[in-house]
Amino acid sequence: MSNPTPGVRSGDVAIPAIGLGTYQLENGVAQTVTEKALELGYRHVDTAQIYGNEQDVGAALAATGVPRGEIFVTTKVWIDKFAEGDLQRSVDESLRKLRVDQVDLLLLHWPKPKPALAETIAALNAVKADGRARAIGLSNFPSALMQEAAALSEAPLATNQVEYHPYLSQKTLRATADKLGASITAWSPLAQGKVGDDPVLKAIGDKYGKAPGQVTLRWQVQQGVVTIPRTKNPARLEENFAIFDFELTDEEMARVYGLARPDGRIGDWIDAAFRWDVE
Repeated sequence: MSNPTPGVRSGDVAIPAIGLGTYQLENGVAQTVTEKALELGYRHVDTAQIYGNEQDVGAALAATGVPRGEIFVTTKVWIDKFAEGDLQRSVDESLRKLRVDQVDLLLLHWPKPKPALAETIAALNAVKADGRARAIGLSNFPSALMQEAAALSEAPLATNQVEYHPYLSQKTLRATADKLGASITAWSPLAQGKVGDDPVLKAIGDKYGKAPGQVTLRWQVQQGVVTIPRTKNPARLEENFAIFDFELTDEEMARVYGLARPDGRIGDWIDAAFRWDVE
């Protein structure tokens, strides 16, 4: 697959290092934003069944002049479709909405205690085996559960999409993914805009003529983390993508790592049956 952005090798695929997140882009907005992102050079688009905008992303994929083979499309199966049969039928519906024969990456959106993880992982593998998904993975799985899922899976799990930004360490999960030959993908990579006022990120950005958000995204891709910032602002869309013309030093990377704090998590929606990693 040809992409103008660096790829992160994950499992048996290379995922473009930066993608467009489409969470909360509703009422047709995702189509407009996706078309603009593809025009700017983005080649990775992330959606989910629960976002209610797969059909809008699909319309953008149909309208763009960018060949399908150059666009990495990720979607996620919602938690009420984890049973054998339900998962496969939900993927067929996603493919119909996206107007594609195959997604590049299919993720389980959040861990759930029922049905059994083995059943859901088997169904996920079946979808990969029959060609409806090029790669499979997880979203919002703590490290112990990620290891359990990997042990149950015949195919490699390419990534674990989780909240990750300078204020949330994810040190344990990053190490787990690395051990498994997988990546992590960062949602809310800019901490819902909180990085914009950070004096450390501002100071680093001033050196390179970059905004705090660009420093943050650069920090992520230099770790081998895939990042999927969301915006509907065309100028911000362009800004987020302009991170491949500078490189942070080891000292600057360490300064950003140092911003992590115990109360840094924003999206604490995990099922009560599970626990996040301590750090």
